[in-house]
Amino acid sequence: MKGRIVMNNKFLKNFFSFPEMINDVSARLVAFFVIIICSLLLLSTINNSDFALYISIFLLYGFVSRFTSGPKVSPIALLVTKIIVPRLSFEEKLLPGPPKRFAQFIGMIFSASITIFIVLDLEVFGVIFTSILLFFASLEAFLGFCFGCIVFKFMISKNLLPRDICERCNDIEF
Repeated sequence: MKGRIVMNNKFLKNFFSFPEMINDVSARLVAFFVIIICSLLLLSTINNSDFALYISIFLLYGFVSRFTSGPKVSPIALLVTKIIVPRLSFEEKLLPGPPKRFAQFIGMIFSASITIFIVLDLEVFGVIFTSILLFFASLEAFLGFCFGCIVFKFMISKNLLPRDICERCNDIEF
């Protein structure tokens, strides 16, 4: 029985882990898909479509899955990392994982808020939050600028997060 518990703990620890290093091309492509989903969500919300809630739940699921376990169960991240990126000829550029995980956390908070706004029929707030998420996903996708990563590094510099949470962050400019 004890062996089974240890095996299950290892499985859970591995499942709910996030990669130490992230391929920048993959991160930017995932952000591009977030742009597409946010655009569909804006169109659905503006047109009072019933699909807005389903789109927001899909967006939320993506951020929750990427925050909790990296690309393992995120449909978009799996598509990008297993199918699209291997077929591209871009040189791999690895970046530290913890700041990207923090950015996924921020996206998760925003997408949860969007879903709540839609459920509560507060479309104006949903549109505002979706537009903000769309803006920051665009910065990541098109310019490689991760605002969440900048906030993460700022929080480390102000001792709001422990420095050892990301040793590689001290040497890399975002």
